[in-house]
Amino acid sequence: MAYRFRIDLCFVFLSILVLAGCYLRLYRNGTDSGEYLRPDRLSLRARSYEMLRPQKALREEEELARPSRHVSSVRDWIIPTGDSVLFPEWEVLVFVSPEVEVTAGSGEEYQCVFHNYETSPARLVWVLPFTKSRAFKCVLPRRTRRIRPFIQPALTREAPAKREEIPPLTTKLIRWTFLVYESFSTENDVVLFAKGVNNRQGINRPPSELLCVFGDNSTTAVSTAVTASNQEVFRCRRPDLRTLPNGEIENQRIKVSVQISDEENGVILVPSVAYYTPMHTLAIHEQKSQLCASTMIYNAAKFLKEWVFYHSRIGVEKFILYDNGSDDELQRIVEELNQNGFNVETVLWPWPKTQEAGFSHSAIYAKQTCKWMLYVDIDEFVFSPKWLNSSTPSTQMISSLIPKKPNSKIGQISISCNEFGPSNQRTHPIHGVTQGYTCRRLIEQRHKSMLLLDAVDSSLYNVVHHFGLKEDFKWKKLSLNQWVVNHYKYQAWSEFKTKFRRRVSAYVSDWRDETNPHSKDRAPGLGFLPVEPKGWANKFCEVNDERLKTMTQRWFGIGMVTSTSDYKMAWEE
Repeated sequence: MAYRFRIDLCFVFLSILVLAGCYLRLYRNGTDSGEYLRPDRLSLRARSYEMLRPQKALREEEELARPSRHVSSVRDWIIPTGDSVLFPEWEVLVFVSPEVEVTAGSGEEYQCVFHNYETSPARLVWVLPFTKSRAFKCVLPRRTRRIRPFIQPALTREAPAKREEIPPLTTKLIRWTFLVYESFSTENDVVLFAKGVNNRQGINRPPSELLCVFGDNSTTAVSTAVTASNQEVFRCRRPDLRTLPNGEIENQRIKVSVQISDEENGVILVPSVAYYTPMHTLAIHEQKSQLCASTMIYNAAKFLKEWVFYHSRIGVEKFILYDNGSDDELQRIVEELNQNGFNVETVLWPWPKTQEAGFSHSAIYAKQTCKWMLYVDIDEFVFSPKWLNSSTPSTQMISSLIPKKPNSKIGQISISCNEFGPSNQRTHPIHGVTQGYTCRRLIEQRHKSMLLLDAVDSSLYNVVHHFGLKEDFKWKKLSLNQWVVNHYKYQAWSEFKTKFRRRVSAYVSDWRDETNPHSKDRAPGLGFLPVEPKGWANKFCEVNDERLKTMTQRWFGIGMVTSTSDYKMAWEE
């Protein structure tokens, strides 16, 4: 009997523990899902506060806008912010006006505080080149990801001690897939760059359905007609800003967006982090280059010296790199190259999957400093077999492609590509990609281009490094026997797997996206996960091609007179 009593007592005790655990779990989930924000759970005093929230929020915003010289209240360590955008992989970009004083700090100095009071460390990552806005990056906490809608965080200089110290947060977080993200003013019009308006390649909204809207205030905003709509690029007429508040014009911080009007969805204003600068012009401090090169780059600093060194010696005068949010040593390498006499410029372009838009931007941005533009990636090298017997490189080599006649109608020169495989390399080749990757596929793949910037169609349309041209210009396609781009595409697995981060093209599926598996943009035989396929080191090897390796050793090799195994290339210095 006593034995049975002890069993019953243990059973009751365990049942109480289980019920208590379930209660605590349900309570936490209810709190995390935002139940404490429901009106029916608020006290009468709290409900009255909720009714007055719009007026109180307005006063709080006005208070936050006033500069303070010392920390005297909770408000002094809450940083006034603009908009916040949700990027891929749960990254949140918080924009701060250039008028607000912030410092880089230690990386842990700032915090993103979300509406369910979860916090995440924030760090200053970028200063946008055209608006000078500062961008902080933090990660959306796991608990916050379960709550819909996503709400923009507050940015603070330290984590708040109490919930009451954070003002009510109600503004929805902007999604990067539906956003006006950049603006550029030319002499004749304004060019906007926006995601989510034209979602499918080759299918564009007609300009008649769109307007460019200048200004935040719906009653005083100025609208102008859209003259071109293609991919993520929208061109519109310059606005008459006399109706805008004087402050916006004086500060040159005029937000600009795209308005969509159609029968199905009505009128929609696309969220924007872009600003219009009325009198924006490019300052020219250098002679116009005959040939420049432009590419989009992400965490590829270790490839840069070889690429710049080689192409500069065959005739490229200036390099314009669109930095897609790198966090490696890119800026240090660029500074070293410039100190050594090269001309390398970086343009911060952190927007995900916007390669085509970045190239469109470069075609107008560089027009005042470059005549021709070479569009090749950081792992691509232009090469001509007729150079094989040259003892030294010449800056006239690639520029010989440029038509000599001033009235020539050739607007774009197309060069075929050979794709190289891993060539049994297990890590990044110490002497560079031209020295380590020597085995390639047999059939040529795709083309890259050299473009006359004055010949670009006003739509700025481009695909796979080729642009649409004005009606009176034409293409010239070069023979593979005369000119080729060595594309070191399939590198050692330790390098190639970084591509799984995401593709840069707006219209190409990411590596982990299980769509369009037979696309030419995918590696044959590669799955959807960053898992090394069996025999990767020897894949895509059909032709042994050491032409560029041998030639560059002769041109740039150091210490090769007595030995071919113990040497350095000039870009290793």
